[in-house]
Amino acid sequence: MPPPIDLTATIGGRKVSPALPIVDGSASPPNELQFNATLSSFISQNVPLEPIEGIRTRERVLVKMGNLCREWVKSVAAKRGLSSDAVASAGGELFTSGSYRLGVHEPGADIDTIVVVPNICTKEDFFGSGYVPPDSMVQDDDDDVNEMRDPDSLAERIRRHPDVTNFIPVEGAAVPILTFDWEGINIDLLFARLNAPSVPANFDIDNDMVLSGVDSATEKSLNGPRVTNLIAALVGGTEERYQTFLTVVRLVRKWAKARGLYSNKLGYWGGVNINIAVALVLQLYPNACPASLLRKFFLVFKSWRWPNPVMLTKPHDAELGLPVWNAFQAATMRQVAPMITPAYPAMNSTLSVSRQTLQILHEEFARGHNVVDKLYKDWQKGDVLDKEKVESGEMWKELFEPSDFFISYPHYLSMCIVGPTQSDAQSWAGFVVSRLRKLVSDQLGRSLPLKKIQLWPKEFSACVAERSALLTHAQRANSITYFIGFRVDALRMRGSELDIERQLQNFSRFELSRFHPLIPGMDVLPKTFGVKELPKICFEDVYEGGKVAAMKRRRMLIEADPKRIEAKNKKKLAKLKKKMEAMKRKKEESKATEEKVEVDMKEEVDAGAQESRKRKRGGDDINGEDDNVDNEEEEEEEAALLESALDKIQDSTGVVQHKTREEAEIDRQKLLAGELLHDEDVEVKTEQQERKLTPEEIEKEILRSSGLVIVSDDEATVVGGNKILPWRYGYKNAAGVKKEEPEQKKAKGEQKEAKPTLTKRVAFKFKTKFDVVELDESGKVIDKGDDDFTPSLKWTGRKGGFEFKLGERGLGYYRTGKKVVIPSNMAYS
Repeated sequence: MPPPIDLTATIGGRKVSPALPIVDGSASPPNELQFNATLSSFISQNVPLEPIEGIRTRERVLVKMGNLCREWVKSVAAKRGLSSDAVASAGGELFTSGSYRLGVHEPGADIDTIVVVPNICTKEDFFGSGYVPPDSMVQDDDDDVNEMRDPDSLAERIRRHPDVTNFIPVEGAAVPILTFDWEGINIDLLFARLNAPSVPANFDIDNDMVLSGVDSATEKSLNGPRVTNLIAALVGGTEERYQTFLTVVRLVRKWAKARGLYSNKLGYWGGVNINIAVALVLQLYPNACPASLLRKFFLVFKSWRWPNPVMLTKPHDAELGLPVWNAFQAATMRQVAPMITPAYPAMNSTLSVSRQTLQILHEEFARGHNVVDKLYKDWQKGDVLDKEKVESGEMWKELFEPSDFFISYPHYLSMCIVGPTQSDAQSWAGFVVSRLRKLVSDQLGRSLPLKKIQLWPKEFSACVAERSALLTHAQRANSITYFIGFRVDALRMRGSELDIERQLQNFSRFELSRFHPLIPGMDVLPKTFGVKELPKICFEDVYEGGKVAAMKRRRMLIEADPKRIEAKNKKKLAKLKKKMEAMKRKKEESKATEEKVEVDMKEEVDAGAQESRKRKRGGDDINGEDDNVDNEEEEEEEAALLESALDKIQDSTGVVQHKTREEAEIDRQKLLAGELLHDEDVEVKTEQQERKLTPEEIEKEILRSSGLVIVSDDEATVVGGNKILPWRYGYKNAAGVKKEEPEQKKAKGEQKEAKPTLTKRVAFKFKTKFDVVELDESGKVIDKGDDDFTPSLKWTGRKGGFEFKLGERGLGYYRTGKKVVIPSNMAYS
């Protein structure tokens, strides 16, 4: 019996253990290790690593930055009048996070850094804002004075460094940041101010107590390195396991970027999400090789039972007053696909994921699993794949093929973001891009009859706005464009045109209006395209041959669509059956050819049906049936093992929704079909919802489920005003069509005629007795009066026992002293 696998880790003075049980702890068999060799060949040629010179440059830059930060902290301490010993011990440390900290960064990637300083340093000292120069330096131009920064601030020290370029301070953000290039390496520097008088060299950033008394911006800044360190600790049990983790993370990042899934702010997965996801799969299969772990990655998230949370370790509360993610809170129960960060305070790192983007992610997980699984099975057969592609690893290129986004939808919407100057355009574009996911998910996805909608996360540095748009040359030069593809649901469509003007106006009114200061020249210009009307820039970097090659591939994909092929086969069989019926009618006229015609047509129909069955089977080779059976058994056993683990996960982690395997599979199929996109948000159960419904409420629910609209008394001013009148569909004309005699039809020959569509007679039987009212031609209730009321539009003279007035039932004669009784609860509002 192999020894138990210990995946626990001690970090920050606390012991951390995985939240989920191990699914399969066995090592990869020899055949999977041989299959992994093909992946290694692919990685060596297509997933480049940072060269030695680049690594040394990054290390040199970080050392210089660390020294510069410590010198700045000492200068601030000296300004505060502290003693020499306090100045020397003030400290200050520089930490890294993200891909560089894990070692999965690509050549040319940026470095996420955080400078941690004592409480003597403030954000004003960091940025140098609020600086008032000496009188001798004051100029007449007040704007120049306001833009001046303290020369002793860290921002100015970095800006004046000879190796620094493209310096951009962002002081007003929720997390203040400095962005710049140092020796050609892009650096993002965050600011974290501790509630402590010093930051020693042995400072432990992973200890939860460092968050005591810090502000919100510091908490978010420290969360980056704390999460990264904890992920590294949970997957770093052995060197081989950690290298497997890094390899798969690099591959998943490359796959996500190629398929248009790499952008957390636009509703997909970012770098932290991919790190957590791969770490989770490694916890489930700790001894798998990279190729096997990559296949398990797609299997796990293809089968995941959303909205069950993805978590590496159970959230804990350090009791420092910070909010910790809880599955049973009202706000968290509306989250679509939660992925919980492992460090305190635990939070959902995928808040931006919506139902629309989850559908895209799930489709890509399913595609990725199908591709890798097919590669593995074909490789096992030995003679299916090209030997040269196997040896060089080129067979893996199919997994990382660029997405066919720009040929997958019939309709597209472009959002061109323009600004008057480059700096204004950058700040304006950053704000608009952070809100685009709300336009797609909240405005367009929820309120329009769409089958599917997708936002492409890559920007284009071009302006595709209408030529008639009154844009200056500077605006067109300082512009970027994003594209949104969508497919209309014809069954839910009303009319022939889709109007999105109201959604765009709401987006501008409620989201874009929050930007300050809004300078003239900042604008967002939408434009719609058909798939064949898209500009050439959409295809240049994806398809060899540009737009022409893309349109050819689109036609090929349409022709290869299984649904289209099946529809063609059904149509062909229907024609054959119709032809055989026509031949049967003819045989009554010519008895001599009856047997021959019947035999020929039956053979043709059988041949067509056999061809359809062959296409449906996909041309599987009969000789490979034994291998296919074995593969299917292995796949079923693997899937069953994972489903058992998912059962344990949802039973042990306190998830939001408990699902059986059958329910989870139904939800996955609905998600692929886009059916879950029309569901309303998950509602929180309250005591009022759990109470037993009254008979009247039950009847209303029955009527609503039948598609009827239930209105209240306040909404019933016009009864039937929201119904489509029957004569609009020409039912009367259809009902009045006279049937032609057979002789007349025969005289017309084979000429086709439009068949009238007659309505079905439907009877409604209600348990509750409703008042019967009559409506006039405008839909108003005709009140015929009763013994206590007589309607009248004008006074016709005195009437004994009645008084003429305008009352609850309109103008007329009301019985004196008699309480008015409205005969119908639908007649008056």
